[in-house]
Amino acid sequence: MSARLPRLAGSALVALFLWLVPVWTAAADVSFETAPLQIIASGGKLHKFTVELAVDNDQRSQGLMNRRHMARDHGMLFDFGVTRQVMMWMKNTYLPLDMLFIAKDGKIETIRENAVPQSEAIIDSRVPVAFVLELNGGTVNRLGIAPGDIVDSARISSPQP
Repeated sequence: MSARLPRLAGSALVALFLWLVPVWTAAADVSFETAPLQIIASGGKLHKFTVELAVDNDQRSQGLMNRRHMARDHGMLFDFGVTRQVMMWMKNTYLPLDMLFIAKDGKIETIRENAVPQSEAIIDSRVPVAFVLELNGGTVNRLGIAPGDIVDSARISSPQP
């Protein structure tokens, strides 16, 4: 009986691994295009970034999950295709993030700074928005970005179908 137990446990581990492989593979298959983006702060100061574009359901679901590093001048722009109240969370996200909730015209409506890594707490836009820009935690404070500032990119200036 004791010789059989390790074999059963090994079989269970193999079954679990075979079940998880499609989950890992699906996450690994999600790729993102990049684009330049700038934030025009009060006083006309420009802050330039390179952002990954999360424009379809798979990309928006994956987001920045499972990442351990993001360059200081990079981020991710979520395009929801419609204006609506947006709710985000940080499950499986290891980086603290600043989230900028952006109207269709590019105006920053609300900001949530330093979202807690791996938290399942809901981060609510509080108002209808079309985009969310995620930047490294602390970026908003470091650059003095505030609600009312304007986010400009090809995607926001000329929304895609």
